Amino acid sequence: MSNDFFSDLMASISERGRNLLRRGGWSNATPLDATGVVALCEGLLSGRGEASGTVLARDVLDSYRTLDDQGRVEFFEALARSFGPDREQVEKAIDLWRSGVGGAGGGLHFATEPRRQELFRRLNRAPGGTGELVGMRADLLGAARDRKDLDTVDRDLAHLFVSWFNRGFLVLRRIDWSSPANILEKVIRYEAVHEIHDWDDLRRRIDPVDRRCYAFFHPALPDEPLIFVEVALTESIPGAIAPLLAVDRQPVPIERARTAVFYSISNTQRGLAGISFGNFLIKQVVEELRRELPKLDTFVTLSPVPGFMRWIKREAELPLNEDDRALLAHLDDDSWIDDPDLAARLRAVLEPLAAYYFLKAKTPRDKPVDPVARFHLGNGARLEQINWLGDVSSKGLRESAGIMVNYLYRLDDIEKNHEAYANDDEVVASSAVKKLLKTEGRRLLDLRLS
Repeated sequence: MSNDFFSDLMASISERGRNLLRRGGWSNATPLDATGVVALCEGLLSGRGEASGTVLARDVLDSYRTLDDQGRVEFFEALARSFGPDREQVEKAIDLWRSGVGGAGGGLHFATEPRRQELFRRLNRAPGGTGELVGMRADLLGAARDRKDLDTVDRDLAHLFVSWFNRGFLVLRRIDWSSPANILEKVIRYEAVHEIHDWDDLRRRIDPVDRRCYAFFHPALPDEPLIFVEVALTESIPGAIAPLLAVDRQPVPIERARTAVFYSISNTQRGLAGISFGNFLIKQVVEELRRELPKLDTFVTLSPVPGFMRWIKREAELPLNEDDRALLAHLDDDSWIDDPDLAARLRAVLEPLAAYYFLKAKTPRDKPVDPVARFHLGNGARLEQINWLGDVSSKGLRESAGIMVNYLYRLDDIEKNHEAYANDDEVVASSAVKKLLKTEGRRLLDLRLS
């Protein structure tokens, strides 16, 4: 009800502002090109009236939506070129700061703020403005992929989003079969790890007694889950995804469940890339589950390894012998999965390689090369086990030769693990994972754990 009231109020303000502008001879009837949209933005920044500003903001966003791809790029170029800090004001603020006047530092801070940040704030006042700006940044990320000159626009939007989507504004909601259909449709659409094929498949994931789904929502986007996690309640730590998603599986009686398995985490808004929600989501869901089911004592993920095969093909310098390299060539054809002897020989090579991939392979910034690992290790989890043939779907075989991993969230160790990773780049792993490097891994890679 409060959201409906707010929407009605904003619509009323917009209509009054539109009437004022019409009486002044202004009209938005003609579609605008990028130059025209930029002119509207200048008008929005120069205006002071709340009602007229709200309608101008709405018309900027509406006009932006009518631009084609090239027009949007030209709009972003104008934002980068003409909506930075006011140079004259910056120079005055610098002179004042150098003079030693008290409080001049604050003036310098505000003077150096780019004009586009205030533009984005004013655009955010329009009805639906927050969602429109998230969509605008999604367009920008596509346009700016090879355009360093547009990075400043992206940084300014991201800077504002960090504040607007602060954890304090996010609301955790459970999604179940009684949730509104438009939200359920978005869970199907946005699922990014294990495809949801139809409504029956969705129901199997959120309706049984041993299944949960939670999402973060923002008051400005009440029907848009920003990120959601799917949870299976099990008796022990699983090593494969297929049994969890099987059509004919038998639900685990809730009184026997001891493990909560986070098997899929999906971000839904490309325009919020880089704005971290997942760490807060997992920790809050753990607390929610502990309150509901006090007997749960183990919290783990069942995670994909989406970059593993790409890494193997890229790392030509891995010290493998000719036989091993010939063996790995079989991975180009999924038929190896039906040959037990071949699969066993591949396992002897791939498991140690996976251990090296997680424990030793690093980015130029000395972080694990695997993005999923960076996320969970940064949250304080421990790399618990490597699961051979954890995902035998076509996607799983193509991306990771079927390997999946478990990250363990042991509540007493989360802070310690996080500090070890953040301060020392340490990959906290179980002894079982480390042993893969000490045995067969030594033969393949001639490596020793330090």
